[in-house]
Amino acid sequence: MQKKDLNWGILGTGVVANEMAVALKKAGKKIYSVGNRTHSKALEFAEKYEIDKVYDKFNELFVDENVDVIYITTPHNTHIDFMLKAIENGKHILCEKAITLNSDELDRAITLAKEKNVVLAEAMTIFHMPIYKDLKDRIDSGKLGELRMIQLNFGSYKEYDMENRFFNPNLAGGALLDIGVYAISFARLFMSAKITQVSSQVKFAPSGVDEQAGILLMNEKQEMATIALTLHSKQPKRAVISCDKGYIEIMEYPRAQKATIVYTETGATEIIEIGDTKDALYYEMLDMEKAISGESKLTRLEITKEVMDIMTNLRKEWGLVYPEERENKIN
Repeated sequence: MQKKDLNWGILGTGVVANEMAVALKKAGKKIYSVGNRTHSKALEFAEKYEIDKVYDKFNELFVDENVDVIYITTPHNTHIDFMLKAIENGKHILCEKAITLNSDELDRAITLAKEKNVVLAEAMTIFHMPIYKDLKDRIDSGKLGELRMIQLNFGSYKEYDMENRFFNPNLAGGALLDIGVYAISFARLFMSAKITQVSSQVKFAPSGVDEQAGILLMNEKQEMATIALTLHSKQPKRAVISCDKGYIEIMEYPRAQKATIVYTETGATEIIEIGDTKDALYYEMLDMEKAISGESKLTRLEITKEVMDIMTNLRKEWGLVYPEERENKIN
């Protein structure tokens, strides 16, 4: 039986929406529709990518019977309402990170997705880059010995503009949801058991969101991960996975294509290159379609859930509450 071509709808027209449009085009797919709060931006996006369907009101995307899967690229704090509307109407969802603000929101989305029998996934590049599938197989095989520690850095220098999405609490700003989600997802992907212990230190921006944090994770096997995050000083996006018999170093780890393995006993170095950084969203899209067709289950929703639980608990410890949560819109 020939596999059905899925009709993709895109919600939002920002940078990552453009990347996904390019990825879909590369795969030879025609994007079915686009929606955006600002209608003129949706029209410009549609013209750029030869999309026939543009909604006068973006909410029409959720009820369009011809749409199979929706890619959501809007700010974190809008995700849950959009996802619930779409899932209720039987749409598969690929949603940009962080998938929701907190665990309660994600639990609601997961429950409804199961009820409606649709695929729900976070657009987390780390779960889909080909190099990580290879490295995980190597580590799981025991070739490098027991996993002991993972070290992760992610730092960007953002100007102190409290109105932009990085520092604005009304847009669910802060380092944890914006960049920390990558680091924690990476750590959990390679750790062999659920993380059971979490400790942290945090520095707040003048707007009240988390600007900088140090996070320590450990599981029942005593595998550890240390994470350093900042939105107001530059750090390399560097990951090191340390095992008994060697360590793996990866630069630009959110979208990596290259890793260096150093073998402890001999000092030998092995360089691995798999995939292409610029195709990160292409790999996400391919895995999403395979999940919808039943070919694979590489959406890693169980890790997304664990990571969201960790981030939710961290923010509770920090006393960082977003306006939507304070107003009890989401319970």
